[in-house]
Amino acid sequence: MKIIALEEHVVPRHISEEWVRTADRQDSSVAYSPQHLTMRLEDLDAIRLAEMADCGIDKQVLSLPAPALQNFETGDAIRLAREFNDGMAAAVARRPDKFEAFASLPMPSPDDAAAELERCVRELGLQGALLCGRTGERHMDDRAFDPVYGAAERLNAPLYIHPQMPPASVINAYYDGFEPVAGFMLATAAIGWHYEAGLEFLRMVMGGVFDRFPKLQVMLGHWGEVVLFYLDRIALLDKANLKLDRPIKEYFQQNAYYTPSGIFTQQYLDWAITTVGVDRIIFSQDYPYQMSGGGGARAFLEQAAISQEDKERIAHRNWEDLTSRIVRS
Repeated sequence: MKIIALEEHVVPRHISEEWVRTADRQDSSVAYSPQHLTMRLEDLDAIRLAEMADCGIDKQVLSLPAPALQNFETGDAIRLAREFNDGMAAAVARRPDKFEAFASLPMPSPDDAAAELERCVRELGLQGALLCGRTGERHMDDRAFDPVYGAAERLNAPLYIHPQMPPASVINAYYDGFEPVAGFMLATAAIGWHYEAGLEFLRMVMGGVFDRFPKLQVMLGHWGEVVLFYLDRIALLDKANLKLDRPIKEYFQQNAYYTPSGIFTQQYLDWAITTVGVDRIIFSQDYPYQMSGGGGARAFLEQAAISQEDKERIAHRNWEDLTSRIVRS
């Protein structure tokens, strides 16, 4: 069974150096980069390929994680996006059997971001783009980003919504008061990141993004970034006079895909299938932040209490079906 993993990260050294150089504009996660992660994030050769084999993953869809390029000045964001995307295209060309890639976009300039998405899909063969929620203080439902969503819809190119650090005011209000590592973890991988990403998707729904662009497809990691598990309650928004074209649940079921991001539990898989259906679930591991050596990633799917057909849908067929619809010419 071929396994393609979607949320698999790479950070070229020149971008991590730019994050450090502009640290006053970036989120504080750039200060927490253990050496063993830095080595893996930079590598696109022996280390990564060996660990993919150890986990049982056949192909990775590469992407730039948070804070990506969303907190740079416009000129720097445009330059770095082109450099990163050209590098990803070259990596895929070297090992098309092992890699695909998402673009990273210069979101501080939505028109340039839309143009870069078009270039990446049509000229470089990339598979859509990964976005990291807010750009500065602008949420993803801001109409300023409509050029990006319009381009993605025209191209049938998916947009992966990745977590990023909560704003400093939110960290101070909700996640502060613990020793530094514990506070950082609370604001990020434990819960804060996931509220951030889930709320951005929910804002897109409430803000009418999917009414303006009804064919737009996005992706959420970590089994739907909390909001999928609270969907029955979230559906109360149908009574909130939002004047949307569809019930809230339908946007979750028709405009989003969901990946595990290395959270390999049968209960979460069961909930996602019950809530949105197996056709809306695609595999991911969140390398190198999550690794399941000894074939652990493969074992999750192989041992899952679902049919072989459903395992293969999650492992590769749903992704292949989605990307086969991308407009390249």
